[in-house]
Parts: sequence; structure tokens; C-alpha cells
Amino acid sequence: MQRSPIPGFGLAMGVTMAMLSVVVLLPIGALLLKGADFGLSNIWATVNRERVWKALWLSFRLSFLAAMFNLVFGVMLAWVLARYRFPGRRLLDAAVDLPFALPTAVAGIALTALYAPNGAFGSVLADWGIKIAYTQWGILIALIFVGLPFVTRTVQPVIEEIEREVEEASATLGASRLYTLHHVILPMLAPAALTGFALALARAVGEYGSVIFIAGNIPLLTEIAPLLIVIQLEEFNYDAAAAIGIAMLLISFAMLLAINLIQIWSRRRIGYV
Repeated sequence: MQRSPIPGFGLAMGVTMAMLSVVVLLPIGALLLKGADFGLSNIWATVNRERVWKALWLSFRLSFLAAMFNLVFGVMLAWVLARYRFPGRRLLDAAVDLPFALPTAVAGIALTALYAPNGAFGSVLADWGIKIAYTQWGILIALIFVGLPFVTRTVQPVIEEIEREVEEASATLGASRLYTLHHVILPMLAPAALTGFALALARAVGEYGSVIFIAGNIPLLTEIAPLLIVIQLEEFNYDAAAAIGIAMLLISFAMLLAINLIQIWSRRRIGYV
């Protein structure tokens, strides 16, 4: 019998739990412990302010919209890259990973330079009375930029595994392109697409570097929740920063739980589990 290249279950599980504790569980536990010391009433008093609610609503609303945009166009981009061969395909495929490699602050400066009223795109849009930089539109574009690769890279391997014969069989049986897309292709892509959507959403909610330059950071209008946390930390108000962080953690957990439930439902619907 060929031995597994991975160590036994006990050692692998021990290493995994140790790394998971150091990287994920301990930081979250420290945040919750800080919140417990602060007290629920103080946490609520800190969060229940108009400026905090506006920032939380702005962050989660625009993150959701950016993830939805990436869900649609990320799948389309993955389909083009997986199914077609054209000049410059490899260059386009590599460009998808740029948001992963580019420092977020650099991305924020580049987007601001492009969409500012005197920028290459911003000056053209300004002639039409459209302002992108220092508005919520600018924040949305930054969040789309950082989240796009998560959907594309999650869905692309699944598309490459789908045999073209599946589409041809559907067409042979008389199904239209729309019917084949809705009843054959999309159900197979749904679990991976939802995973990419969840990753893009999680990245957008906590995004800071690429947003602060293009947002303008106007309280009650374009101020995101991560910026409020940084402001509290700079004022040495660690309890308030922990309170806002716990609020973001709870909202993120609820959203990811809902997405996971949808994933389980979609997998059962197509018979994966």
C-alpha cells in the first residue's frame, strides 16, 4: 500500500489547529475578550451613534454591491478565459491577479489619479456632470477592483472541468442557449461562484488601503467603518475600536452564515452532498 505524503491524522490535525489558533482564533478571541471587559452596554453606546451606523451601512452596502458586480462579471471573465483562445489571453489571465499582488495603497492612489476631476477618466466624466472620486461611486469602484479576482479564480477551474459535450448534448436534445445556461451550466457553477462571492464580500468589508484615498473620508457620507476603527486607535480609544470591530465581526458572521446556507442548499440541489 502506498503511504500518504501527508503525515498521519493526529500530527496533521495538531499542526492545523495550532496554526488556526495563532492566525485566526487568538486574534478574534482577544477582540471578544476586550469587548467583554468593555461591557455590552458600553459597546452598544459606542456603536449606537449616527456616525458609526452610517459608516457600517456604507461599508456593508457597498461591499455587497461590489461582490454582486464581481459575481456576474467575474463569472463572465472566467468563462472567456477558460473557453476561448485569443491573442493576449495569457496577458489578460495574468492581469486578473494584479489586485492580489498590488499593494492596496498603491491601487487607491492609482484609482484616485484616474477618477479625480483632473484625472484621465474623471475629467471626461466631469464634463458630463459625473463625479467619481471622493464619492460613494469611488468607494464602489475600489471595492470591485480588490474583489474581482476572488470570483474569477474560484470559478475558472470549475468551468475548465465542464466538458463541452455537456453543452452539445443539451443542444442536441433541443434546449436553447438560455435553457442550457440556466438549467445546465449555472447549477454546476453555483457552489464555486458563491464561494467567490463570499471571499470578495469578506475582502471588501475589511478593505482600507485602496478606499481611503478615493473616498474623501467625509463623516456621514463617505467614511467607511474600518477608517472609524483606525481613528479610534489613533486616539488611543481601544475600547471603542474593539466595540466597532465586534459589530463588524457579528454582521460579517451573519452574512457569511447566510451565504454558506445558500451554498449547502445549492450543492444539495445539484446532488454534490
